Amino acid sequence: MQFHFQFQETPYRADLSRAVDLSLSIGPNGDNPHAFGIAPAQFEPIRVGSFVGRVSEGGSANCEILTLCAHGNGTHTECVGHVLKQRYTLPEALDSSFFLVQVLSVQLTQGKEGRSYLDAPELQGRLQPAQALCLRSLPNSESKRSAVWSGQEPPFIGVDAMRLIAHQGYTQLLTDFPSVDPEEDAGALAAHRIWWNMPSREQTLAEPEGAWLKQVRWKACITELIYVPETVTDGLYLLQIQAPNLCSDAVPSKPLLHPLLP
Repeated sequence: MQFHFQFQETPYRADLSRAVDLSLSIGPNGDNPHAFGIAPAQFEPIRVGSFVGRVSEGGSANCEILTLCAHGNGTHTECVGHVLKQRYTLPEALDSSFFLVQVLSVQLTQGKEGRSYLDAPELQGRLQPAQALCLRSLPNSESKRSAVWSGQEPPFIGVDAMRLIAHQGYTQLLTDFPSVDPEEDAGALAAHRIWWNMPSREQTLAEPEGAWLKQVRWKACITELIYVPETVTDGLYLLQIQAPNLCSDAVPSKPLLHPLLP
């Protein structure tokens, strides 16, 4: 099946019959990466009276209760509601599923206290016009798929690099980091705020209905904890983001790359 679309007056075709899944799975026998001290997701059978939702325990059907935090359990897509005082959810922000995306492999810089981060010079002159940017950090070890990031000072995006990215006007940003910000930053979340065109945490809390709300990038989203396989070459693709209709600031998601056709 072919998908025809246009971006900035340039026509493109994509092959929807082929896709590369960038998501990391959650649950029994899954990838199960987790971060920020958040416990791994739990999948337990429902128990109501004499009914147990597990066939292997004698139940008539499997019926599980899932307990998870999207921000720390596997691939997830988040919106600006992540850092707002008022409630704003991903279904409100993600009103489209398909985007022209640039996949870009990046080398990281070693900063203070051994922290690795993406610095602006690595991006200079390399960003292409597109609706989305998908970053693959190097080295690209398969161990990322099931990494326990908690307490490990995982890589992040430096503020200068994030300014370059946001300036490009992308509405979607995908990364294999657990967060675009450092694990510990005293709650500043500076890169998140640059991406969403927001002032500091102190100002947003002091002026929750301030004029700054008019400048917020409401439709911009961030997808974290992906994995881009080595078989994917850098370049342009059609990105499809699949996400359930859960009214939260972040939900588990399944980003897919579809190859473009000549």
